[in-house]
Amino acid sequence: TLIGDRGYLSAKIQLNLFETCNITLNTPMRTNQKEYKRQPYIFRKKRKRIETLFSQLCDQFMIRRNYAKSFKGFKTRIISKITALTTIQYINKFIFGRNINNIKISII
Repeated sequence: TLIGDRGYLSAKIQLNLFETCNITLNTPMRTNQKEYKRQPYIFRKKRKRIETLFSQLCDQFMIRRNYAKSFKGFKTRIISKITALTTIQYINKFIFGRNINNIKISII
């Protein structure tokens, strides 16, 4: 099961994914759609977490600003930023017992 964005509401795309790769695409429906059903809580919770991570990577780690000269350099910079975020989350969770979203708090 893949959790998609509202932009992937197309039934053709969902059917194609299921037929070719056996992937179920779960997208939140718009409230004004016919036969509106609210997305399950677990999917909403996971989606919010993913959106928060993307926001943190863009804002605090400036993942969009990358002046690498080669693909190898690009890959190294992206991996280092994701590793730094993961390390901060690990320290927050398992060493200090804090919320993993608090990445701006001083570690020391």
